[in-house]
Amino acid sequence: MRFHQGIVDLNPSVAIIRGDVAYDADGNEVAYDKSAVQAYVDAHAYIAKRASEYPNVTEYLDGVVKGDQAQIDKYIADCLAVKAKYPKGVA
Repeated sequence: MRFHQGIVDLNPSVAIIRGDVAYDADGNEVAYDKSAVQAYVDAHAYIAKRASEYPNVTEYLDGVVKGDQAQIDKYIADCLAVKAKYPKGVA
């Protein structure tokens, strides 16, 4: 997650960001807490890390279509290993 996305997620009135300055839809500057945004971004860093390491879902679907329970179980185990490697809320 990027810093700008954190600003928007924590401040729904933000319509645009230029540099480090956030504005609402009327062009008024919106104040935000940089350290709170950084903490939010850090707490959500696991999402991108997981996404880059999850196995391709086609492996699961292929196992389902073939009725290959071992392949399905391997896919699930691989996903759980990624979740364990990058737990929620840990930077």
